[in-house]
Amino acid sequence: MKAIQEFKEFAIKGNVVDMAVGVVIGAGFGKIVTSLVADIITPVLGVLVGGVNFTNLKVTLKGAVGDKPAVTWNYGSFIQAVFDFLIIAWAIFVLVKLANQLKREEPKAPPAPPAPSPEVQLLTEIRDTLKVRGAP
Repeated sequence: MKAIQEFKEFAIKGNVVDMAVGVVIGAGFGKIVTSLVADIITPVLGVLVGGVNFTNLKVTLKGAVGDKPAVTWNYGSFIQAVFDFLIIAWAIFVLVKLANQLKREEPKAPPAPPAPSPEVQLLTEIRDTLKVRGAP
């Protein structure tokens, strides 16, 4: 029973709930970024580079023999994965930068220091009075 109570306390904590919300929103954001890259950015880049698709680049290490397919070194898939990563990283950078600009607020003035306690006020008055009288 103690384990169930500990789990309940853990699950109810704000950090766990915040993390769960972050994961759900992150999954949705991931779909947005994937669509942005696949449907918006990649076609434009494809036109700019002449429709080159690196995934078809490969070196045949051993030709096909009978039923066995050829052994290939698919370096084009790696190059394409690197380009996809760079595009996704750039898109996320731009989206986060835009989001930060939208939520940027003017810096708030620091709160005023609290008023001194009555004892401190009395001691300050005594000090000021002694200064006026010329006491050491």
